[in-house]
Amino acid sequence: MNMKGTKVAVVGSGISGAVCASSLARNGISVTLFESARGPGGRMSQRRENVEDGKELLFDHGAPFFTANNTEVQNLVHDWESNGLAAIWKEKFGCFDCTSNKFVDLEQEGLISKRYVGIPGMNSVCKALCREPGVESKFGTSVNRLEWLEDQNMWSLIGLDGQNLGQFKGVVATDKNIVSPRFTSGTGRQPPLDLKLFPELAVKLNDIPVRPCFALMIAFAEPLTSIPFKGFSIKNSEVLSWAHCDSSKPGRSTSSERWVLHSTMEYAQRIIAETGLQKLSDATLTKVAEELFQELQSLGLIISQPFFKKAHRWGSAFPATTIAREEKCLWDGNKRLAICGDFCVSPDVEGAIVSGLAAASQLSELLCCL
Repeated sequence: MNMKGTKVAVVGSGISGAVCASSLARNGISVTLFESARGPGGRMSQRRENVEDGKELLFDHGAPFFTANNTEVQNLVHDWESNGLAAIWKEKFGCFDCTSNKFVDLEQEGLISKRYVGIPGMNSVCKALCREPGVESKFGTSVNRLEWLEDQNMWSLIGLDGQNLGQFKGVVATDKNIVSPRFTSGTGRQPPLDLKLFPELAVKLNDIPVRPCFALMIAFAEPLTSIPFKGFSIKNSEVLSWAHCDSSKPGRSTSSERWVLHSTMEYAQRIIAETGLQKLSDATLTKVAEELFQELQSLGLIISQPFFKKAHRWGSAFPATTIAREEKCLWDGNKRLAICGDFCVSPDVEGAIVSGLAAASQLSELLCCL
């Protein structure tokens, strides 16, 4: 079948949705990508902050890097490198143990694989994929309902204010909360997908456990010379789990030294238990920022005062389990629905890429036979 004119909707422009949309388009399928945020990236988003003197600060406040161990992913990443969209982050990485107050060099321990980053930001790869020929990206557009039209054998997508977003032969959804009660607790709306249509998928998707996290973005006028690594995990802390120097990545501005800290899951759970998943107040975010920075200072390193400090909550972005390790995505061939993301394969960027490729493969294979 000539698939030109065959329309598929992809909901979500994180790396899984962006890779899936690009792969579908390269197979001749017309893709419309819907994203509620202003731009693509999901956890690979780049945060843009302006300080008082008009200076602009950029932070990769979600995923700090990604790996490429899977052969398909390696091929993609090599293409991205060739096009100037990604590069290896060639810095030293370590681990700090709060019990012994010592760093361990992961390279010496043989625990390092290549770490890749987007150029000039982690969201650069998603941006490029969402602009490829055959992909029409609609940012700032939330999908309120995914409705299956039995008589027309097609999907209809409905926006927040009831507008018709179009009809499609197939749908790819990348949000693990698409049928979960967690969607309602975060947005106040019903989940977009009706559980009754997909009882088998619903069992797997219903309330996937997550690892909440707070990120702290900080900027210093001078380098933190007391820290021997540009990225390190943190053991035996109740508050911090990770820290990296964002400005040490290739293609970044070095006019200031910018770091991103990630909290432990337990710390984030405690804050969320007090505040819920609704939008946080400035006072709560300021309190979180102070507590995360104080924990960094308590490591015994010489840390100067930053000229910028701001916290961000990742409420349910990081999955704590995987639900389709073998299949790589959830799939209903009768209604041509694929659900993909890091929650399917492995809870990282590489897992999300593998899942997005699998969803595109399932849909392309089926649509070419219609």
